[in-house]
Amino acid sequence: MNPARHLQTGRLLLRPVNWRDLRNLIALKGDPRAYAPMLGGVRPPLVVAEELAAEIADWSQFGYGIFALHTRDTLRFVGVAGLQDRADGRGVGLRFALRPEEQGHGFASEAASAVLRFGHERCGLTRIVAVAREDNIGSRQVIGAVGMIDCDSFTRAGVQLLVFESVSNPP
Repeated sequence: MNPARHLQTGRLLLRPVNWRDLRNLIALKGDPRAYAPMLGGVRPPLVVAEELAAEIADWSQFGYGIFALHTRDTLRFVGVAGLQDRADGRGVGLRFALRPEEQGHGFASEAASAVLRFGHERCGLTRIVAVAREDNIGSRQVIGAVGMIDCDSFTRAGVQLLVFESVSNPP
């Protein structure tokens, strides 16, 4: 694993996901309190494993991907955050999800901010987007807290989705 891909914040360690994360990811993505508001909703274990394989491949192919988040003090798994090419062609997307018991402590904003810096400064991405359901107030608060700006909206399967962006000047 490339240590240049590891990030630290005041309270978190971020490292690229790997197969040792599968059990934690199955619990996170299978929990409706965490994943019901996400696009695609709760995932069964086989889908989580397939997604993890693709997320690991993203790191090799693009030099960015999804990070597993752990507390610096106890190394407790709190969730995921990272960058992933959006299947709908809207660009590289910021993604994040926390275990329900870890929500409301600022971890998502802390991780999302670190991921945006990583994407802009270390990966050279000039534009990063985030998509949130209109009714997902928690995600929208995190997206706003890291400085992303509302730029578009669309409807999918009868659900209103909002698009936000973070744009940096090229180096």
